[in-house]
Amino acid sequence: LHPGCQIAVSPDTQNFAVDWLGVEVTRATLGIIGMGNIGYKVAQRARAFDMRILYHNRNRRRKEEEEAVGAHYCEKMEDLLQQSDFVMLVVNLTSETHKLIGKKELRLMKPTATLINISRGAVVDQDALVEALQNKVIRAAALDVTYPEPLPRDHPLLKLNNIIITPHIGTATGQAIRMMAEEAIANMLAVLNGQPIPSEVLPK
Repeated sequence: LHPGCQIAVSPDTQNFAVDWLGVEVTRATLGIIGMGNIGYKVAQRARAFDMRILYHNRNRRRKEEEEAVGAHYCEKMEDLLQQSDFVMLVVNLTSETHKLIGKKELRLMKPTATLINISRGAVVDQDALVEALQNKVIRAAALDVTYPEPLPRDHPLLKLNNIIITPHIGTATGQAIRMMAEEAIANMLAVLNGQPIPSEVLPK
């Protein structure tokens, strides 16, 4: 997508190559690391593309939830990495997930695979990712998050043509912002009225 866009808008382009080939999503294998609420929503959307869905999570989902999206549980993250065409990170940033994906994990992935991070930048060892992309250890990466945000303008990730970086805009729609505000208000009203908190982070 990224180099294709550059070709499409370049003033030097006179025609499009007929052998410009991307990667098929339909029937590809998607590995979701972190199958919480957001990860499960990703799985629901991936099912529409008839994707084979693998997931790794601290806790296994209920059987009926797995069956609803056709997801298969991988107890070991290594198994997911080795089998997936697309690896999507959907985890919280904790001491356990800091640099969860590093040199070792990237080398377990297919050379044709794409890494997608929509969680937090520090979940990926960015130095290891630069090296993996430069040396074609993996095919590509797509990041909605980095550390820091934004990256320094001389960062090596910004010089690669097999990566797409967006400015942490996964929830940047008018509708999503409104829903988050409404949820925050509902939580505040529940507290003021002595009712159970709908989105309590640390339940007592």
